[in-house]
Amino acid sequence: PASRCKGTHFHPPPFPPPMKLPRAAAALLALAAAPASAFVVAPPSAAFVVAPAATRAPSSSPSSLRSRRAAIVLRAAAAADDDDDDEDDEDEKPVNPYADPNYPDLEFINYSDPEYQVDQGVSDEFFPATSSALSEEDAFEKVEEMREDRRKRNDEYQFETYHEKMLREGEEFRGEWTVYRTSTFLPGDDGGNGATDHGMPKLVKARKAMRVISSGRKISVETDSNWRVDGERIVHEERTESHEESPDGSTKDVSVSLEETFGSDEDKRAVETVISEQEQTEREILGNRYWPEEMSSYDFRGHQGIMCVGNSYTICETVPLNGGEGETADPHTGPFLEYKAELGLQYKRMRFRLKLDYRALEAAAEADATAPPLYLRSMTVCRETRERWPRHSDGRTDVEDASSAALFGPPGAEGGLYDPPLVGDDDQASRYMLLDLEGGATVLLPYRMDQCPNKFDGNGWVTSLDWTPGRLRYQVDRKVLGGAQLKGLRTLELSEVVGAEAEQWRPKDGGSNMRQ
Repeated sequence: PASRCKGTHFHPPPFPPPMKLPRAAAALLALAAAPASAFVVAPPSAAFVVAPAATRAPSSSPSSLRSRRAAIVLRAAAAADDDDDDEDDEDEKPVNPYADPNYPDLEFINYSDPEYQVDQGVSDEFFPATSSALSEEDAFEKVEEMREDRRKRNDEYQFETYHEKMLREGEEFRGEWTVYRTSTFLPGDDGGNGATDHGMPKLVKARKAMRVISSGRKISVETDSNWRVDGERIVHEERTESHEESPDGSTKDVSVSLEETFGSDEDKRAVETVISEQEQTEREILGNRYWPEEMSSYDFRGHQGIMCVGNSYTICETVPLNGGEGETADPHTGPFLEYKAELGLQYKRMRFRLKLDYRALEAAAEADATAPPLYLRSMTVCRETRERWPRHSDGRTDVEDASSAALFGPPGAEGGLYDPPLVGDDDQASRYMLLDLEGGATVLLPYRMDQCPNKFDGNGWVTSLDWTPGRLRYQVDRKVLGGAQLKGLRTLELSEVVGAEAEQWRPKDGGSNMRQ
């Protein structure tokens, strides 16, 4: 509790001989020698406080007052000495040339001070001693281990995103596929084919669209890895509507059942004539695989040509020119004999995708076995909706069905590609073709891809798809490397903009590649 005392006319005894004291202590001693009638001393908790005298408690004895006054004086002198020490310490602090008057309490750290070590402390708690530090090789292995962990996490994310968003976790997509064959691989008037070094091929559209049911699902495989997705694979299935499902869940071709109905050879030959060009086209298109037989999370590393971003994706499958012979042969490094790539966009219940089939000509492969060019053999446009057909089998569309309008509306994106990509010099640009497709879509693709590593200074190739399925407009660019790394993705880029404002925000930089 605070204690106060009221002084009387009291004269303290004389002091000992003068001593050398700090200025603050001398002032307080002089104050202590003054009469106490005009002052009241504050409690010992403060260094010293004086206040005008008022009505006080009864006066204490002179001896008691003297002892208390002396204690207060000594305490105040000690506090004054501490203040002097603090002032000395402040004088010793380094001057901060970058001090901000708005933040006076910020600590200044002089990194040039030889005694400075780390912000966390000076012990080896955070940094091991030199004798126990990692060697350069061990440090590299440690860093690579961390990088691999991040790659695997990205693989897992891509794998799960593709299965969830693009395949809708195994749901079926029903769609109409329109097949275009190029004149490069069709017989010409002279009995050859229409391929030329720089000539753009003609596209021949199939007479009737294919009606196909597509799906993808996960399966489990045995693995010694502790990483969960290493024990999972994605398998794809595509079948035409002409396949009937039997009670046991298996599928069989209607044409086979028809053939088995007739017994005589003449009847069988008659049935063979019923197999039209359309059915042959279906068998060829469905026989082409655009993905690994069992897709793993590792396939999303990029050099396999598989990736997804946002609501877009791309997948790829190749056949090496030499058949992948040799112990060190990399199946993802060219040159290639066959190159199949798929590019697609997903929007609500709809999906719009392209299937591109590239082949090396037999004559070119024999003449230039090292790196023959790849020519577009066929392009398949897939317009699909989830769990139902996008329109009736006779081609009729529902007038009020927004998906029918988005998939089968007027051809071409408004104003062409929203953001035309870079396609190289004039010579390389002559290898591209620009097509307007039904459903307000535009596609840019190369009809010929050179595999020679020195061709076009190693510049790669790009395939772009522009589609406006609703309020938003999307453009996805599949950019691959050049030469032997043709299968590897450089980037998969997705642009989206409000369709009505696309012209306002259209890029005007002449095309650019995103940073890697």
